[in-house]
Amino acid sequence: MAGFLLRQLAGFLVLLIAVSLLVFVVFDLLPGDPAAVMLGTSARPDTLAALRVELGLDQPVFLRWLAWLGAATMGDFGRSITYGMPVSGLIAQRMAVTLPLALMALALALALGLASGFLAARRPGAWADRVAVVFAQGGMAVPNFWIGLLLILVFANTLGWMPGGGFPGWDAGIASALTSLTMPAVALALPQAAVLCRVTRGALLETASEDFLRTARAKGLSETSALLRHGAPNALPPILTVVGFQFAFLVAGAVLVENVFALPGLGQLAYQALAQRDLVTMQAVALLLAASVVLVNALVDALQVWVDPRRRAPT
Repeated sequence: MAGFLLRQLAGFLVLLIAVSLLVFVVFDLLPGDPAAVMLGTSARPDTLAALRVELGLDQPVFLRWLAWLGAATMGDFGRSITYGMPVSGLIAQRMAVTLPLALMALALALALGLASGFLAARRPGAWADRVAVVFAQGGMAVPNFWIGLLLILVFANTLGWMPGGGFPGWDAGIASALTSLTMPAVALALPQAAVLCRVTRGALLETASEDFLRTARAKGLSETSALLRHGAPNALPPILTVVGFQFAFLVAGAVLVENVFALPGLGQLAYQALAQRDLVTMQAVALLLAASVVLVNALVDALQVWVDPRRRAPT
């Protein structure tokens, strides 16, 4: 197990370095000059040249990437061109919205997806199974930003039960902050719950025909107890894989939902940085999102080895 974790850590570091190079080069190839964006179109050529030297834009791209990566490992992502403040501070402020939103959405997706998938697999062909299949197919077909717009129309504009957008901040109280994140979390969670429902149902149905479950039923266990005690542990590996991808998506894919609900999160920061061509901020956000995806996938692989001893390499 220790050897597996060391290999995972080494692979994580190599992949993260490769991703950082890709992110830096891709954003560096975008058209336009960051110095011209900062100073405006009426800036004098000598002033532009001086700013390019100050920003390091006169250096080869590989040397600039090495300098950027070295500073990033120390938590220094540079200074935002648009906001005029350190990017690390900006990201910390925005993560205070995006991370709780992603965790709320993941909790809702797990609760709804696992419960509906289990009920569907418990009695295939029954009404609960048919409802779960419709939910899974419909949920995967509907984009989360459209769900967000529908929630705003019904619960904010029509019924007035929930705020239609904005974030009051954690200083306004936990209840007020969580209330403002509820509808965005639901909009993010429903498509992911549909995917999880389908995967859970399929994994449990696959294990339901195994000999050990037939033996458990023959010993007098009910279908529910047999699935919970013997089927669920064997169905965990594919479910964990999906959950890992979902958390990474919820963090990285909240751009549209945060803009629909006017939430000052990481997604809105990425959108504003792209609109203003703030390359420093865009590179930092892209690296952070890529690192979160790689890290979550590495953790999921480790969890799968822990829950499934068959995947452990012989020592």
